[in-house]
Amino acid sequence: MLKCVMNGSQVKVFGKAIQALSRISDELWLDPSEKSLALRSVNSCRSAYGCVLFSSVFFQHYQWSTSVEMNDNDTISNLNCKLGIKSILPIFRCLNSLERNVEKCKIFTRSDKCKVIIQFFCRHGIKRTHNVCFQESQPLQVIFEKNVCSNILMIQPRVLAEAVVFFTSSQEEVTLAVTPRNVCIKSSNEDAMDLTNSVYSEMFLGPNEFDFFQIGVDTEITFCFKELKGMLTFSEALHAPISIHFDIPGKPMALSIDYMLLEANFILATLADEPSRESSPQSLCLSEKRKRSDLVCSNSKTGEKDSKATEYISRKAVPKRLYPDETLRNISTLENCGSPIMKRVNGDITEVPESSVSNTEEVPGSPYLKKCDEKKNLMEVMPKNISVLSDIEQ
Repeated sequence: MLKCVMNGSQVKVFGKAIQALSRISDELWLDPSEKSLALRSVNSCRSAYGCVLFSSVFFQHYQWSTSVEMNDNDTISNLNCKLGIKSILPIFRCLNSLERNVEKCKIFTRSDKCKVIIQFFCRHGIKRTHNVCFQESQPLQVIFEKNVCSNILMIQPRVLAEAVVFFTSSQEEVTLAVTPRNVCIKSSNEDAMDLTNSVYSEMFLGPNEFDFFQIGVDTEITFCFKELKGMLTFSEALHAPISIHFDIPGKPMALSIDYMLLEANFILATLADEPSRESSPQSLCLSEKRKRSDLVCSNSKTGEKDSKATEYISRKAVPKRLYPDETLRNISTLENCGSPIMKRVNGDITEVPESSVSNTEEVPGSPYLKKCDEKKNLMEVMPKNISVLSDIEQ
């Protein structure tokens, strides 16, 4: 049974986390443990994953007990709680009002009735109770070791918000191009050949704009803008910097926040180069007009196929770790991950053929990330006692 109590300001932070995860998926997992409560979300095509981990110290009162939950083998089972975002998001919509009026918020579960009960004790003796039904489903977790990425950036949310303010609300994807001299954030409209029908934006940032700036490989990655906006809104509420870990196109990237009593991680897929080629300072921040003219020239030669093999840039050195106190465990389990492996929380392991998860047909009109088969399949479900995100080798 889960039971936690928060005050008004803590309710606002908790609600901001739910709003940020709603940018990823329509489903939300409550994953409690003895010392923390995790909120997890993963989208349907397994190209984006989010997790916000609240320490037990974050709450005024936190209690988690598994003594009454037994499975068929008479062993202790965990709470498998999956909620619909549409059912829980309206409860935490008006956060400023909740912060002013709520004196205490209590969240507890009724496993026998498959319900999560959220109670708000407001001023003037007003009490609001919300009963949200949940579905029993084991939570998912991504294995991605972000601290071995060659490129690491840390930036204040105010600076990043000013950099992306010129992107339109309909912007689907953005491109991040980095060199040791600067960082370029620009629109990504590869399918729009006519510039008169779209808005193209570029923003350049120097190394002095970042709290931490480490570029091991000149590269250019493209990813969904929607998840970035969700993480940015959450970091602005916490006044905490955002860390960005990434390597080369086609490999996952991580957006993370390491706050005092909570930790947030968004793992996003990036579009792979076709074909990949080494990036140079001159080629990273080319104007969109030149890039698209090259694309038109290449498409005019029908029937030709590029025979060059995909090239990857080797890492020069192991980057510095942002958080020295962070410990890594069970890294050896990821050394031989040549294909996607699905792991359930109870320890069962089932191999899934790569073709079954990557050869997804393009959905007409789908606005995000174009084809799922152009990206890495990020999702791997792992035992709960493994809390490390590790790099998935392609």
